[in-house]
Amino acid sequence: MGIKWRHWASPAALLALVLPAAAGCDSAPAARPKPTAGPSMSVARVCAEPAAGPAKAPAGAVTVDPAVTGDLAAKTKSNPPHTTFWLRPGKHRLERDRYAQVVPKEGNIYLGAPGAVLDGRKTNQYAFGGTARDVTIRYLTVQAFVAPRDEGVVNHDSADGWTIEHATVQNNSGAGLMAGARQQVRASCLRGNGQYGMNAYKAGGRISGLVVEGNEVTGNNRDDWERRRPGCGCTAGVKFWAVDGADVRGNWVHDNRGAGLWADTNNNDFRIEDNVLEANDGAALIYETSYNAVIRKNTIRRNNWVEGRKYADRGDNFPFATVYLSESGGEPRVRARTDKIEIYRNVLEDNWSGITLWENADRFCNSPANTSSGDCTLLVKDTARCAQPAIATAPLYTDCRWKTQRVDIHHNRFVLDKSVVGCTVKCDRMAVLANYGTYPDWSPYQGERVAEAITEKQHNRWHDNVYVGPWKFVAHDPSRVVGFGQWQGTPYRQDAGSTYRAQDGG
Repeated sequence: MGIKWRHWASPAALLALVLPAAAGCDSAPAARPKPTAGPSMSVARVCAEPAAGPAKAPAGAVTVDPAVTGDLAAKTKSNPPHTTFWLRPGKHRLERDRYAQVVPKEGNIYLGAPGAVLDGRKTNQYAFGGTARDVTIRYLTVQAFVAPRDEGVVNHDSADGWTIEHATVQNNSGAGLMAGARQQVRASCLRGNGQYGMNAYKAGGRISGLVVEGNEVTGNNRDDWERRRPGCGCTAGVKFWAVDGADVRGNWVHDNRGAGLWADTNNNDFRIEDNVLEANDGAALIYETSYNAVIRKNTIRRNNWVEGRKYADRGDNFPFATVYLSESGGEPRVRARTDKIEIYRNVLEDNWSGITLWENADRFCNSPANTSSGDCTLLVKDTARCAQPAIATAPLYTDCRWKTQRVDIHHNRFVLDKSVVGCTVKCDRMAVLANYGTYPDWSPYQGERVAEAITEKQHNRWHDNVYVGPWKFVAHDPSRVVGFGQWQGTPYRQDAGSTYRAQDGG
């Protein structure tokens, strides 16, 4: 699928080339949060409490019989666009050909009766495909399909305008859902899929107007793709690629293997709000080589215990965080509802570390270290322009880089009890840093240029936050670990108006 490879561990791998690794094991024995029983606030609990579909066929609907193999695909083919289909209770099956699938027509609506399941029998790759617009799927369980890696089961071809509501998409290989422009995914259970709950990726184009609201996203990446393909960057509860405009709100994203939410490569204009992100093995949220976002009023707890501990145990001193911004920032020249990344009114409790702002000095358009190979920033259309001698001068010196800039972190509450997390050190970091630029040999960003810029010149600011627990702060590079007083003082001048109360967490 032309996926652009990227992995959370890459910054540390690059740092290992220029910084000595710490020796020994600095964390407690491996542990992970217990499976989550439920959030304490009002949020999606749709997997255990799914909404029931219509018990009778709506007027004018075509009835689909589970006793007839392939009935759904056949009736879809024989009826005109804008037809409503009602699936009777029971297991509906497609023909046994691996490529057998339902190919909707424009405006079709698929409604599941209580107990209606479309089952791929671990044989069919795709459930719903094709390019028809404005298709709706409601109250239907879709399970046991075997999409290949990076491909999806529902909306396989990333058609535009689809609505998925009150659906359960579970126990499939690959991604449960793909996404197109104006797609709305609401009140659905995306559970136990082999790679992603949803992979918001559209081959050859950008996705706009995406809404992800009130869903439960849990237990995804069951097939552990980061272990099978180290460094692939191909997992998350939900992954976003080149999405221009997304509202992600009111979701319960928990117990996924790897990151909960991951926006990767030229995403822009996100609002991530009122979610509960908890007990994911990796970061709750990664926002990478992307632009302009509001991240607010989320409850973020007990994330990153598995991945953070893994890197600490092997002596890695990179501050792996539960909210990780990598080469991402505000850019007024890219149109959005905000011109910065604003992170505010969130509660982060007992995660493995807090927020890290990172910028890889060696990663830019046309660099061999750009793991989003072939991609450039939204400010430069021709990647080949980012080469010597032009890249060393304005405007390309600035425009060829994804920059972690204009990040405003305020009015958040950060709570850490190390006895809950089960760690001694390295789980207590808040950070803004870069590596020492070395590569390639023609790079104009060598040395400490990027580290100095992200720390002091790119308008990244913490202020008016509350800290409870033994927090430490990392500035400029991983070797500079400072206390709260130094963090507030010269030259960093961070967290004006914030309060800090150390608490013995064991």
